Amino acid sequence: MSTKAAITVMTVMTKTPTYLKDAQELLSKQGFTTSNVWYHGTSSALADSIKEQGLLRSGDRALKDVTKKTMATIGNSYTESVEPVFLTQSKELAFYWAEQTVRNRSVRFEGEEQAVVFSVTLPDTVNDQVKPDVGAASLLLTQEGENFMAYLAGVYEVNGFGIPEIDLMKADRMEYLNTLGMAYINVDIDVSYLGMIIA
Repeated sequence: MSTKAAITVMTVMTKTPTYLKDAQELLSKQGFTTSNVWYHGTSSALADSIKEQGLLRSGDRALKDVTKKTMATIGNSYTESVEPVFLTQSKELAFYWAEQTVRNRSVRFEGEEQAVVFSVTLPDTVNDQVKPDVGAASLLLTQEGENFMAYLAGVYEVNGFGIPEIDLMKADRMEYLNTLGMAYINVDIDVSYLGMIIA
């Protein structure tokens, strides 16, 4: 683990509110258990919009617009893709991703933003559409991914489990869900399915 990754682990683990630390209840030797309750971490700047419209695919419109303008300024084209809604079965992991969203937005926008976690309770017909986020393999090979893997290792160790061993290129798709707590759904999530955990 690099020094930077270690600092990230300590910072986020220290900042995670106690009432969001649910890994103790969710973790087993098989990884994180799943149900029809999921979590999504984001920035407080997006909370009001989410409470009005639900969780929309490619939801951070402001950040995408700024990126598009930046790319145009430097003469590069920008092809916008429709990203799914990313979910995790753990409030603790959702808070981690919320912190990353706040950090990423702070590079582009002024003002104080806070990490926010939404609960997502899905009926069976919608819950069946949640998939393991195998596409995260490319993210996990970056510095951001290294930081997450270091954080995840810390969560496992604090809760009495060994560091998860996973070969990102050869892993079974379900390992992305069970071991890493990474999932997505490729539909917009109606506001009626949402609850706000922290602001």
